[in-house]
Amino acid sequence: MIENERPFWRGINHLALITNDMDATTRFWHGVLGARLVAHLGTDSFRHYFFAFGDEQTVAFFEYQGVAVERFQVPAGVPDRRKAQFDHLSFNLPDEHALVELRDRLKSHGCGVTDVIDHGFVRSLYFHDPNGIALEASWWVVDPTGRIADYNDPTLF
Repeated sequence: MIENERPFWRGINHLALITNDMDATTRFWHGVLGARLVAHLGTDSFRHYFFAFGDEQTVAFFEYQGVAVERFQVPAGVPDRRKAQFDHLSFNLPDEHALVELRDRLKSHGCGVTDVIDHGFVRSLYFHDPNGIALEASWWVVDPTGRIADYNDPTLF
């Protein structure tokens, strides 16, 4: 890589999370959210499943045999000392209609979900998976990734 040349990112390959119940996790992530189960691996001590959310972009789960992880559930954006490094995961949708359809789908499966919240440049809804993981679905009203930022923070560089 040439010095000072930034990497050309193509998205997130995978985010790895932990579940105590891969079957319930699969029913939610594949059955409710509609994410395809695209890969898996494991041994007699663990299972590792990958769910697709776009070309080459997945959310993956580990389930370790005999090792339970304490479940906790708090809304996204709410401070909690147990969330030292992770707050929530947001998925991108193409438009507000897709947000409303997802909200309706989640409700039809008995999942708690917020109404669409307008944050100005992005609209979102919030929900949890069976593990208590805080999730968000978002639609860029004004996509900041396709334009030059209209702010400059000299402390960043």
